[in-house]
Formats: sequence, structure tokens, C-alpha cells
Amino acid sequence: MQELDDKFFDRADDHIELSNKQLGEMDAGKVSASMMYATARFNAWLTACGFESGNDMRELNEKNIEYFVSEYRKMLSDNMNEYSEKFEEYFNVEK
Repeated sequence: MQELDDKFFDRADDHIELSNKQLGEMDAGKVSASMMYATARFNAWLTACGFESGNDMRELNEKNIEYFVSEYRKMLSDNMNEYSEKFEEYFNVEK
């Protein structure tokens, strides 16, 4: 993963804020699916920007997919661990 810059969490919070607003209109599963699709679409575009042809890109698709899946897995694992450790605090539940 790239080194985090000082605006990393601000940008992430902006995405989360948009998703939280959408929760008033639909269920969380649909909001989550849309966010994951948007992330996948953006990362496909970002990856494509680094190539001169579709064939060049296609040759490295699996390597690039593995990179994004690995990074997502790390981030998801970190956040799942944090939520399970701080569950009572985050959800105002007595231990």
C-alpha cells in the first residue's frame, strides 16, 4: 500500500459520509454493494490509465487484481479487528 498522506482519512470519511446519507434511502447491503462497485470501477480506470493498450493491460490484469484484493483484505481485516475490539464502545453496549 502507498504511504498514507495527511488527507487519507479525510477522503475516506467523505466516502463514508456519502454512504451514511444513502442509508436513509435504502438498506446497508445495497449501499455497501454500490460503494464496492464504485471502488472497483475507479481502480479499474486508475489501472487502465497506466497502459497504452487494452492488450498490455490484459496481460497484467491478474497481477493488478491480486494487488487490489490483497490491499482490501488488509484494510478490511484491520477494520474488523478494530470493531471487534471496540464493539462495546462503538455501539454503546455494556460489557
